Formats: sequence, C-alpha cells, structure tokens
Amino acid sequence: MKQEDIKQLSTTDLTDRIKEQKNSLAKLKLNHSVSPIENPATITDSRKTVARLQTELRSRQIAEAKK
Repeated sequence: MKQEDIKQLSTTDLTDRIKEQKNSLAKLKLNHSVSPIENPATITDSRKTVARLQTELRSRQIAEAKK
C-alpha cells in the first residue's frame, strides 16, 4: 500500500486496515514456518505496510493532541 493511499483513509479505516494486515502477517509467518512460502519477501512487504499504517495513525494522534 502506498503512502498516498494511506493518507486518504479515515482514522477508523486505518485501525481496521491495521487489524487486517496484522492478521494476514501472522498467517503468512505461520504458513512460512510450517512450509516455506514461494516468495518470503511478501512477509517483509506486509510488515512494512503495517508500519506505514501505524505511523500514519500515530501522526494523526499527535496532530490531534496539539490542537
């Protein structure tokens, strides 16, 4: 997910996406531990997407607190 797309999401959508992405990341890790997945870079991409979403959510929380 691109940063431009993330910025367009509402705060509730962000929290929902974070939950979804964390669940899919957990499933990817579990599947990879049982039998190696074809492209292990998807785990890295998923982890980075979660981090991007959390960063945007935190920056919105900080901006709200400053008001």
